[in-house]
Amino acid sequence: MRSIARIIQPAYAPFLHPKHISRVQLSNATSAPAWRRSFHASASLRVVDLAYSLHDNKGSAKGDPIVIIHGLFGSKKNNRSVSNALARALDRPVYAIDTRNHGDSPHDNVHNYNAIADDVEAFLKKHELKGATLIGHSMGAKTVMTLALRNPDCCANIIPVDNAPVDAALSSDFPKYAEGMQRVERARPKSQKEADEILQPYAKDLPVRQFLLTNLVRPAPSEPLKFRIPVKILSDALDNMADFPFTDPEETRFGKRALFIRGTRSHYVSDEALPIIGRFFPRFELRDIDAGHWVISEKPEEFIKAVVEFLQEKDE
Repeated sequence: MRSIARIIQPAYAPFLHPKHISRVQLSNATSAPAWRRSFHASASLRVVDLAYSLHDNKGSAKGDPIVIIHGLFGSKKNNRSVSNALARALDRPVYAIDTRNHGDSPHDNVHNYNAIADDVEAFLKKHELKGATLIGHSMGAKTVMTLALRNPDCCANIIPVDNAPVDAALSSDFPKYAEGMQRVERARPKSQKEADEILQPYAKDLPVRQFLLTNLVRPAPSEPLKFRIPVKILSDALDNMADFPFTDPEETRFGKRALFIRGTRSHYVSDEALPIIGRFFPRFELRDIDAGHWVISEKPEEFIKAVVEFLQEKDE
């Protein structure tokens, strides 16, 4: 798709944002006043110490940090290739993290965006990551939006991938995936092939099943396979993953730059959602990529190109 750039007056009307426009910038909208919020977790939530992988081009990447956050049922391993590519292209270290209840990070019964954001904010503080770019896909996208809105000082800019700051039902596929994974867990399969056969009625596409089954581990030789993620906790949290913690853009805005990347064959960021994005993030830009919801894995080169171009532009 040929890239078309346009400046849009911030009227926020859906018809101003046709799907064929690959990049939209609302640069003349009124920015919210700056405010500060110190790093701290919500008093009622337990902060989880997150597992991560550092991609720094063998120690040579010395620029401002990038933190990349996977989606639901994913892990830091999903972003290994793009993290290495971004570290090389931008000379910036990339921290690929596992959120709570995912990958190698600890499990907790609470799984919502405020809790996940608390963990990431504590991670930024622990590793002294200043001026960071926060990238997140799907669940990770709503996490970086939450972080930016509640504490704009925690990052320099954000790149949410295929999600919007709205309460919206998850694709019906995700409850099916969760149901299938619980079925696999109850069956105690001895092999990946057996697990794949059980999961097939719930996830028709082989790449999706392969993605979900990356969470299978064998605790010890001769023992059946089990999921390393707490499938029941995440299944119960699906409604939380559809929610968004902020509802009033007149009260809370992020005045720094934001790049929203969406898959044109995905429904998660509709044209109708663009006005509310513009109100929460008045300096947002939009990049369309010909992909479904799994933008990063489907079109990694186009994703990397979009990120690099955005981050190499001067912050005016």
